Amino acid sequence: MDNHNHQDFPSYDAIIVGAGFSGMYMLYRLRERGLSVRVFEKGAGVGGAWYWSCYPGARCDSESHTYNFTFSETLYEEWSWRSRYPTQPEILEYLNFVADRLQLREDIELETEIRAAHFDEEITQWRVYLQDGRQLICKYFITAVGCLSAHAKNIPKIPGYSQYKGESYHTGTWPHHEVDFHGKKVGIIGNGSSGIQSLPVIAETAAEVYSFQRTPQYAIPAQNHPYTEEEINEYKANRLDTRKKMFQSHTGYPFFSRPISALEENQFKRQEIYETAWKKGGFEISATYNDLLINETSNETLSQFVRDKIKQVVKDQSLAEKLLPTYPIATKRLVLDTNYYESFNLPHVHFVDVKSAPITQFSEKGICTTGREYPLDMVVFATGYDGMTGPLLTMDIKGRGGESLKEKWEHGANVSTYLGVATNLFPNMFMITGPQSPSVATNMPTSIEQHVDWIDRFIAYIEAEGIEMVEANAQQEETWRIHCEEVYRQTLYSKTPSWYSGANVEGKPEAFLIYLGGLGQYGKILENCATSEYSGFDQHSSITKNM
Repeated sequence: MDNHNHQDFPSYDAIIVGAGFSGMYMLYRLRERGLSVRVFEKGAGVGGAWYWSCYPGARCDSESHTYNFTFSETLYEEWSWRSRYPTQPEILEYLNFVADRLQLREDIELETEIRAAHFDEEITQWRVYLQDGRQLICKYFITAVGCLSAHAKNIPKIPGYSQYKGESYHTGTWPHHEVDFHGKKVGIIGNGSSGIQSLPVIAETAAEVYSFQRTPQYAIPAQNHPYTEEEINEYKANRLDTRKKMFQSHTGYPFFSRPISALEENQFKRQEIYETAWKKGGFEISATYNDLLINETSNETLSQFVRDKIKQVVKDQSLAEKLLPTYPIATKRLVLDTNYYESFNLPHVHFVDVKSAPITQFSEKGICTTGREYPLDMVVFATGYDGMTGPLLTMDIKGRGGESLKEKWEHGANVSTYLGVATNLFPNMFMITGPQSPSVATNMPTSIEQHVDWIDRFIAYIEAEGIEMVEANAQQEETWRIHCEEVYRQTLYSKTPSWYSGANVEGKPEAFLIYLGGLGQYGKILENCATSEYSGFDQHSSITKNM
């Protein structure tokens, strides 16, 4: 790559990758500080994952009034959500409203991909290389790519895919035009969030739907409804209290687990509590007791409750049995559904168990399992993403001494960060909701605000102190990695392979890359780091920068 004098290239204080929730808020914060900032976004619009995830039925699984920015009273007051759980178009509309209201567009370049970022030790700056051939210089390189990115979509390596003559789509990169299912035979591979949300919508018009599933999921009813004027006024009036609860809670949602074990409650009262939460809908059911994710016997009380509900909904009991999960509930991200289980009562919706009869190949006409061939007009890959590290590793990122991030993290167990925001040998690089932060185990906008505020505060400190370069201390990073692993081992997450640990991507080393100590506790750790003058970082002033 071209290494001309850095004065030949456009220079910024900070370059941010991605224009979703993270990138837009980081841009706003740093620009308010008077820094020169540029955001690069591969999509043709702002929104990040919500720009790309426009598959049928795409909807958020956080309640809408919690799935937004809370730092600004103006934004909160001026925007009103239409329903309890917002659809993808509504979330995209909201993010465009934010971009306009905060006048962010002038500093965002759309349809522009960053292919590489290399740290230049001579000038202690990042050289950033764009797909179109341009080169830029910046002091701070900030990744706002999220934990799930369309650029790291996961398509299983099934032989014969190239010979299949029908249509195929991935839910993470759905086309921005309408896809017609009328009268078609549609196969859906995968039953995570996008598979569970899209199946009922596709089934409305398709002639036949085949759901290819390896591991059944627990889906909780969303109980979605349009907001009334009263509800809108109420959530707006409670903004500050809701915000406080979100940042103090374990999950970033404004509710807390009841402070008792599920086993301390008598079974009739416990059943009543679960029933109330089920009728209310949403994730609160997993916070009914404080030991559901650490005590297998307690967890089984809720797991069995949900399995019983599935059997009540699905009329064919032999089919219902195949839809019953056996792993501890909530150790994979819970999915909210609308009419998912009900869809299997329809005569044209079929369950295909690929655990007992695995997919062997594509044919020209459709999908073959060890049992039979399924002729299909269309295949939908609801197979998720190469999560956590995948979005970062789509770029060629090199730190001090030419150290490659890809090589540093090549083996899953070797992935290491400090607090999920920085990694040793990569100076002045910050990751918003990076690996080993609470991220996807929480309400993402809450985690994003927490991280952006902290990074903004750290950069203010760096600038005020005249520091040239900071990087995560290697020893502190290793201590944090071990701590994350220890917390994980104390939970039931360690019993369940999932995309959280990369189990969905063939050949990817498994490593659980989420801090499970809770968002509130994590906030205290961040605060402690800040008040001890960021002691987990090696700091170099301009005098010592080349040492």
